[in-house]
Amino acid sequence: MKSRLHHRILIIGGGTAGLTVAAQLHRRGEPDVAVLEPSPNHYYQPAWTLVGAGVYSAAATARPQEPLIPTGVKWIQDYAEAIDPESQSVATRNGLEIGYDFLVVAAGIQLDWHKIEGLEETLGKNGVSSNYRFDLAPKTWEFLRGFKGGVALFTAPSTPIKCGGAPQKIMYLAADYARRRGIAKETQVIFGSAGTTIFGVPEVKAVLDKVVQRYNITTRFHHELVAVDPRRKEATFEFTPNHPLVKSNPSASRPRVVIPFDFLHVVPPQSAPDFIKQSPLADPSTPLGWVQVDKHTLQHTRYANVFSLGDASSAPTSKTGAAIRKQAPVLVENLLQVMRGQDPQARYDGYTSCPLVTAYGKMFLAEFLYDNVWHPTLPVINTQKERYDMWLLKKHGLPLMYWNLMLKGRV
Repeated sequence: MKSRLHHRILIIGGGTAGLTVAAQLHRRGEPDVAVLEPSPNHYYQPAWTLVGAGVYSAAATARPQEPLIPTGVKWIQDYAEAIDPESQSVATRNGLEIGYDFLVVAAGIQLDWHKIEGLEETLGKNGVSSNYRFDLAPKTWEFLRGFKGGVALFTAPSTPIKCGGAPQKIMYLAADYARRRGIAKETQVIFGSAGTTIFGVPEVKAVLDKVVQRYNITTRFHHELVAVDPRRKEATFEFTPNHPLVKSNPSASRPRVVIPFDFLHVVPPQSAPDFIKQSPLADPSTPLGWVQVDKHTLQHTRYANVFSLGDASSAPTSKTGAAIRKQAPVLVENLLQVMRGQDPQARYDGYTSCPLVTAYGKMFLAEFLYDNVWHPTLPVINTQKERYDMWLLKKHGLPLMYWNLMLKGRV
């Protein structure tokens, strides 16, 4: 028989989104909040790019979870296995059944490594790595440091991903590293991306096009990575539906191309965690399973006592910590209004930002709203220019803000 708990507000996920919401609810005086989160550690993932480039310690990105849970908020250290919004309960791996009056789904995103043939068994070996995992980011630096020229291949999938700029950041740093080591002429940097362009925001694209040109990077858009052969050191890409050759003959099988590599950085396809995909909360319009919310109020479109934010939600914006920073106060305000029997009034405008590192010591800040509308917010500073002070913000300022302000519900 399952053990049963009940909480007024249950938050699934103790990552950036879950802890930020928990802290803000605690500051608003909510007495009965629980966070369901299995991991004993919490990670500052935005710094993993810098770990992969050899300028940040992996250990500095991890802290114990327990001290980060706000005082008075209950931590249930377990995995969510199923959500039943009709009975208002969540089943866990260890046999708990947790009832709730209101639910916040902040479960993050699932990395679907298995969807790329041959990848899982070679990750961290044979020059193949990814900054999307804590244990692999140091391997990226190990392989980059040992790179002596040849093909450095970087990939990006067709699915939404956390931090849409991350596939490119490590590519620019690797290109700059090759330049600094004097092996740029012996190096070919290739970007195999399932996307249609380097960046969807025109003002950002204008800057990145120049960066790509500066490093002489070969871009292969409409290319989805589908297989890795570690023995031959070959990556197989399949043309996406948007590729001109596929568009001209959509009934034919999609062409594939093989690109040899010496160093390969992979960004896997991503989706909502399986327990969300399999629940009534999932958006039926996509197999990726995001929690279906109103993009402005962050309230579920069918279950009024359910809210979601961050990577797991269907809000059509880039999945970043900056997006969560703006989503969290909107969600908390609307949740409290619904708890009082009112309609949600706070609105999220789709704001997100992406600190785009373009070299060692250079970064610019991409800020935009829904529909890729450019929206710079910093006064005086031209954030559309690669700058050293922006690099310092990325390396030092943002981590300090994250640990000391955001996770404490202060921004």
